[in-house]
Amino acid sequence: METFIYIIGAIIALVIVLALIAPKSYEVSRSIEINKPAKELFEYLRFLKNHDAWSPWFERDPNMKKTMTGTDGEIGCVSAWESDHKQVGHGEQEIIGLEDSKEISMELRFLKPFKSTSDAYLRLDEGNNNTTVTWGFSGNNKFPVSIMMLFMNMDKAVGGDFEAGLAKLKSVIEN
Repeated sequence: METFIYIIGAIIALVIVLALIAPKSYEVSRSIEINKPAKELFEYLRFLKNHDAWSPWFERDPNMKKTMTGTDGEIGCVSAWESDHKQVGHGEQEIIGLEDSKEISMELRFLKPFKSTSDAYLRLDEGNNNTTVTWGFSGNNKFPVSIMMLFMNMDKAVGGDFEAGLAKLKSVIEN
């Protein structure tokens, strides 16, 4: 019985230590230069229906069930998806901010395979004859998910998808 109590105590102590050292937040972003003015890109990117043309997740499951509420391209518009593909899952994104020719801010709400909420954005920085598009998202890791993040690198998990999506966006926009 005494050994059992020590084992339980050690497990509890381990969970507490892991919870204390686990990352409390994450941020992932990637950028690409596109040979178009920021205004033109903004007018394309603000419409969530256009995201399907370059989304790596839509490419994984083009048959996912999609619904939209609100007016596309305006604050409050929500695009929801449901997929049986494990890398797509169920969730929704809502436009929560629009800064003309600069940024589209969205809230991502994942429902399956796990629940989480993240802040996402598409930022535009116009240069000489091109615009840098930065796609990113950030959020907070709550216990017990924070412990899982000790063994999972969010940048590696999503960064490649962002790179692929931005490359496809460049191709769609420039051609």
